Amino acid sequence: MKGSRLIKVLLMVLFLILPYSFAYGADIGELRVSLLQGDVQVNTVETSEWVPASINMPLKEGDRLWVPGGARTEIQLRDGTNVRLDEYTSLDILRIDDGSAQFYLTEGRAYLYFRDSGVDFVQMDTPVSSIRVYDRSVFRVDVREDGNTDISVYDGTVYAETGKGRTQVRKDQTLSLGRDDYAELSPLGPPDEWEHWNKARNDEVYSPRYSEKYLPEELEGYSHDLDKYGKWVYVTDYGYAWTPTVIAAGWAPYRDGRWVWIGGDYVWVSYEPWGWVPYHYGRWTFNASFGWIWVPPASRAAYWSPGYVAWVNTPSYVAWVPLAPGEIYYGYGYYGPNSVNIVNINIGKTRITHLYRNAHARHAVTIVDHDNFLRGRYRYREVKKRGNPFLTPEKVHPGRPLLKPERSTVMPSIKEIPSDKRPPRGVRDVRIDVLKNERPLVKERKRSVLRSSSPQRNLPVRRLGEGERKGFGTSRQPVKIERGGTTGTRTIIRKPVDNRGVERRTGGRAIEERRTSPAGPSGQPREIRRKSTPVVPATPRIERKSGGVTRTPVAPKKVSPAAPAERERSFQQPSTRGLAPVPVPKAPSPDIRERSSGPGKAVRER
Repeated sequence: MKGSRLIKVLLMVLFLILPYSFAYGADIGELRVSLLQGDVQVNTVETSEWVPASINMPLKEGDRLWVPGGARTEIQLRDGTNVRLDEYTSLDILRIDDGSAQFYLTEGRAYLYFRDSGVDFVQMDTPVSSIRVYDRSVFRVDVREDGNTDISVYDGTVYAETGKGRTQVRKDQTLSLGRDDYAELSPLGPPDEWEHWNKARNDEVYSPRYSEKYLPEELEGYSHDLDKYGKWVYVTDYGYAWTPTVIAAGWAPYRDGRWVWIGGDYVWVSYEPWGWVPYHYGRWTFNASFGWIWVPPASRAAYWSPGYVAWVNTPSYVAWVPLAPGEIYYGYGYYGPNSVNIVNINIGKTRITHLYRNAHARHAVTIVDHDNFLRGRYRYREVKKRGNPFLTPEKVHPGRPLLKPERSTVMPSIKEIPSDKRPPRGVRDVRIDVLKNERPLVKERKRSVLRSSSPQRNLPVRRLGEGERKGFGTSRQPVKIERGGTTGTRTIIRKPVDNRGVERRTGGRAIEERRTSPAGPSGQPREIRRKSTPVVPATPRIERKSGGVTRTPVAPKKVSPAAPAERERSFQQPSTRGLAPVPVPKAPSPDIRERSSGPGKAVRER
């Protein structure tokens, strides 16, 4: 009777864990969140909903990212290639293949620094185009809500394709693509704040780094984190090892973060900015002279793992301790030398007979109650020698805890996101499976992504010269006007519409007007800035006179702003005596583009 009950329990356990065990994908560890600013959110297969993202969380095929207003993020491939996303940006990870990656940019702005040093191909799709890059390149992609796309190349060459064909975009060029098969190639415009920010980030991340000479070639792309947050020391037993320089008292590895259920395993997500490489590669050990040190793996032996620790799982708590160099890691998969694939062995007959060296180090062992482990609210116990479970080998369990994950277990970060930061409906409604069917990953240069059954052909492109219209994004087009014998300059700035209720005035575009007034007391022209305000016609005034009724027209009245904070306090209205009024320009329809054609003239192109 007892034997049959035991068999039922074992079958139940296998039923729970085997689907997750074999769900583990080789793409985990290829891509991670390397920079996080603001309330960035992620939607994964495990969560099936939008949840807060976390620094150092691994990303895989099918994951989606949303960057709301006031936020930015950066994701990094294993060779050091970076993809950065600005606010109001939606990015979907369609595929992560051997040495390649495919993304889909629904809307927003993405900046790519493609290193071509381990990852040899990147494909970025948008609603109207497919962009492929094979060699070292730096470029950005801007996608408006209507799908119109700008591709700006700062270095290298990228290949862009629409339904009409393919073309190359080279250094210092911008290609603008529209849903109506419009294609326009022009020189790069002046840098904006987004470009300046990315260049500063490039200087920080890709400057010469001394950590590269201590790391195996496979991990050189991560050396920036180690340079910034730690130092290298020489240890007799292991050679050069790395140690963090800013840590709290009583700190130990695998303490600041949480275990998250990702891809069928409990994966350590560190909240420390440097906590990617030292927790997923190599081993830790405690040194009397330097404290905790991280020993990198040998060259060609750098295998990513969910977290190199040993486990103890009892009916009431879960405990773990960092593995020292040379100690065996038990995991669901092959993780290189000094690892055992649990899938190929009988766990019930596996016994741990040795003591772990780090079990004797102070603060090395972490013990958390089951409920807190699953919910991510860790309350660490102070472990004394008598209560240290790793001093009793019989308690050590090969492999992760056999605990069924809950909703909170799949969340990389436990926090609330304001409702106004949630993704808009247009982003929520996107389906990954549909995108993957519509946009295959195509590495061959001569094959088409959008027209797989047709041969590749050249895209008809209109070429513009310096000073002409550049792209669908924010444009600044000076137009000279003459009023009352005085010449002023007015610049109209049109900003793209967003779907969060921002800049919805004047037909869907915000128009900022700048003009120079006659010279002031100092003899210098004064610049006036104002934002257009909706105008409503006033009701004619009726005057009654003998013999009939006379209607006297009244000048239109401007609608006052909703709140005083919206007024520009620096605005000073100059004297308009002797000058004809300057009309507020009407916003053109989205498919009409306006460019300057000399003083007093504006040409519209459809």
